[in-house]
Amino acid sequence: MTSTFLYLLFFSVMDVCLVKMPVLHGDIAVADTTYKNAEPCTATEKGCKWPKEGRYVYVPYYISPDYTQEEQNIIIRGMRSFNQTTCIRFIPWNPSVRNYISFFTQPNSGCWSYLGRQKGVQHISLERGGCVRYSTVQHEILHALGFNHEQVRSDRDRYVRILFNNIKRKQQYNFQKKRTNNLETPYDFSSVMHYNKYAFSKNGLPTIEAKGDPAPAFGNARQMSTNDIIRVNKLYRCSKLKTYSTFYLLCEYV
Repeated sequence: MTSTFLYLLFFSVMDVCLVKMPVLHGDIAVADTTYKNAEPCTATEKGCKWPKEGRYVYVPYYISPDYTQEEQNIIIRGMRSFNQTTCIRFIPWNPSVRNYISFFTQPNSGCWSYLGRQKGVQHISLERGGCVRYSTVQHEILHALGFNHEQVRSDRDRYVRILFNNIKRKQQYNFQKKRTNNLETPYDFSSVMHYNKYAFSKNGLPTIEAKGDPAPAFGNARQMSTNDIIRVNKLYRCSKLKTYSTFYLLCEYV
């Protein structure tokens, strides 16, 4: 039995196995273990940050062949946007590497990701027919890199009002404020990590209201904002790299 045959057999078996659905908090998968440290898990290299080698952070990836070529290209473009604006480098996975992200789709899997680096295979669900979008790919990758939703950041009460009376009861945990490392960046309504103002509404009324000006729409970003990019570069200490504006990403998007 040749090594090439075993390699192909490995991938064939991996692709027919259904991924066991984790406990989900919105689009964030809950790991089997939790960090007991009071600081955010990205505070140290031993937490949930991806390790850095020299100037770059290498994140191996695998894309299920269940996606069409067009869908795979959308996922690749989403990853490429990080390669071009940060020190994150997504590289094709090979079986000798233990820790990697794996994009998959299966019926009713939805859109979700784990928060920060996990041990072993780390699934990112992008269900076909609704989740394979450029902005969603970026959103779920940001979760995998250690970033939470914008509206749960520790200083959010200065900028938004959470209208819990309008939120579905079983979804209210998605709006609980968290201890976050804001990396000295401002609250960003244009972030690709921000919920829209009607997220999880039980009555069609807003669940998030901007303080000072409740009228503007938000939470429908088509791409990472400049602040999203700056935060990745700050968290992973990307040195001597140009921080591209969203204009560059918009060119990549179209």
